[in-house]
Amino acid sequence: MDYKNILQKFYEREKRMPSYSEMTKLFGFKSKNAVARLVEKLIDAGMVTKDSLGRLLPTSSFSEVPLLGLVKAGFPSPGEDVLETTMNIDNFLIQKKDKTYILEVDGDSMIDAHIADGDLVIAERTDTAKDGEIVIAEVDGEFTMKYFKKSSNKVWLEPANKKFKPIYPENDLQIRAVVKGVIRKY
Repeated sequence: MDYKNILQKFYEREKRMPSYSEMTKLFGFKSKNAVARLVEKLIDAGMVTKDSLGRLLPTSSFSEVPLLGLVKAGFPSPGEDVLETTMNIDNFLIQKKDKTYILEVDGDSMIDAHIADGDLVIAERTDTAKDGEIVIAEVDGEFTMKYFKKSSNKVWLEPANKKFKPIYPENDLQIRAVVKGVIRKY
């Protein structure tokens, strides 16, 4: 039985780990003692841990996804079905969890940067940015996402779509975050 898969599906559906009673039913065990033995194996494997009240918590390896290797985006090449390693997508996309949030994109002013309406952007809170970074900024009291541009003592926000004009602040431009990644579902 694939216990990890069953636990992941439960966690995905319920947004929490199951209780011992729920695991008894999930896995078809006759006793909580059998669940306790399985939990110890899961803890030893580094998939789960317990909080101070004894409740199960997923570890970072709980949500790892197999990383199989490279896929050619040019000419076709022979593929290999060899599992190389695993990767935790959260750890790959998010480096500073306490400063990171996700926003849904509304509009197409960044389409040439491959950020489309409906995409999700991963933003890391900061009040500074380098020239050319994609930022979440508050300009004259309104929020937007654009390229941050700086030349000498002049700053502005540059869209990635020729249909839109650059934004030059009339009064104030505050950097709120730098975009670190984009998520798109097909």
